[in-house]
Amino acid sequence: MRDLCDILKDVRAKIAAACERSGRNPDEVEIVAVTKTHGAEVVDEARAAGLTIIGENKVQEAAWKKPASASGPEWHLIGHLQSNKVRHALELFDCIHSVDSAKLAERINFIADEMGASPRVLLEVNVSGEKSKSGMKPEDVASVARDIVENCPRITLEGLMTMAPFSENPEDARPYFRRLREIRNSIQDSLGIGLPRLSMGMSGDYEIAVEEGATWVRLGTVLFGERPKVKSVRAVADGDEGTGGGLDSYSGAGPTVRVLD
Repeated sequence: MRDLCDILKDVRAKIAAACERSGRNPDEVEIVAVTKTHGAEVVDEARAAGLTIIGENKVQEAAWKKPASASGPEWHLIGHLQSNKVRHALELFDCIHSVDSAKLAERINFIADEMGASPRVLLEVNVSGEKSKSGMKPEDVASVARDIVENCPRITLEGLMTMAPFSENPEDARPYFRRLREIRNSIQDSLGIGLPRLSMGMSGDYEIAVEEGATWVRLGTVLFGERPKVKSVRAVADGDEGTGGGLDSYSGAGPTVRVLD
C-alpha cells in the first residue's frame, strides 16, 4: 500500500479542489481518521502523518486502543452511543458525533455534571430516513437542539452529523448533505446560536460533502485500505478463563483476549 503521507497529499488536494469549486477555505475542513478495526499502530501512523483527530465507532474499541496509542490526537466517537456507556465515553472521547435523542443528551449532561466534564457533541440526523441508520428525524432536530441549549448546561452543541445512503455514484449523496446544511442553518437562525460543525462525507463521497459545507469528513478506507476482518473476543483477566466483558478486537489486538469462535 502507498505511504500514508502520499495518500494524504492526494486527499487534501481533492479537498482543496472541492473547496475552490464551492468558494470555501480549505482550512475549514478537517479529516477525522477512522481507525475502526485497525490496531493501535495505525493510530500512531496517522498521528505521525499529521492527522490530529481519530474517529472510533465503539466505546469498547477505544478503551483499549487509546491507551495503546501515541498521545496527542483528539478522539471522536462517531458510532451509536448506548446510554449505559455514556460515562465511559466521556472519559475517552473529546467529542461525540452521534447524539440522536433528547433523552441521550440529558443523560450525557447528567453524567457530565457528576464528572465535572464539558462534552462537545453533534446531533446525528437520519436525513435519508433509512431504517438501517441511526439518527433522529430531520423534523425532530430543532426541538432536541433547543432542549440542549435550555436544559443541558454541561453540553456544548457544535453542529450536526449525517451519513448518506451508499451509492456507487458520489453525486447521489449531494441532496442529503445539502439538507443537513439547510437544517443546521435553520436551527442557527431560530435559536440564535452558532453551529460551526458539519460532520458528513466518507471515503466514497467526501468531495461532494465538502462542496456542500462539511467541516469534518470521516475517512477510513481511503486512508488505510480495507478494514481487517473483525474477530469477536473477550477480555481475560489474570487467572480468568474467559468470563470478562466483551469487546471487539482484531487478530488478538488490545487487552489480553480469548478469540471467540
